[in-house]
Amino acid sequence: MYFLFVPIIVHNLTTNRRILNMARPAVITEEMECLAKKIVKEATTARELRAGLSILIPKTCDITYSETAELLGISVPTVVRIHRDISNQAAGNATPKGSWGGRRRQTLSIDEEAQFLAEWVENAEQGGVLIVPPIHAALERRLGRAVALSTVYRMLARHGWRKVEPDTCHPKQNIEAQEEFKKNSQRHWYKPPSKMY
Repeated sequence: MYFLFVPIIVHNLTTNRRILNMARPAVITEEMECLAKKIVKEATTARELRAGLSILIPKTCDITYSETAELLGISVPTVVRIHRDISNQAAGNATPKGSWGGRRRQTLSIDEEAQFLAEWVENAEQGGVLIVPPIHAALERRLGRAVALSTVYRMLARHGWRKVEPDTCHPKQNIEAQEEFKKNSQRHWYKPPSKMY
């Protein structure tokens, strides 16, 4: 079913590429093509089918990565990543799993963050209130550059700190005065007339 619509769309894409003289087509070896055919034949999910088609369509129709990505409805980096993985598999190299994700833009490691927050923890344990702006200023001094305030809040959350909300009652409230007011106050308050005659 997928192959019924592909030649018409691919023909339009290749015609447009030749007119506009865009990027060169993807380089695909025979081993990659054989592996892609096997993947398409044994595909059980749409992702596996797209992986195989991302090799077979450019090979048979001579189109670029960007055109392949547009045709399959995925991004160009995904097509390149799939090509790299299939190329590694065809060459006999194992693709490392789990290399994607993680804290790629961290300013400090988790251990360095814990060391940085240690002095603030000591102050908080002695009854001090933890205030974010001084921690933010100290972090900027340590890093030698400006960071967003949200960085400090996320760092505190990673280490188990939470925002302390105020209590539901005022610390200087007088319960006896409140009860006395309830007993001796008027039951109904009347709105004064808006116009005086």
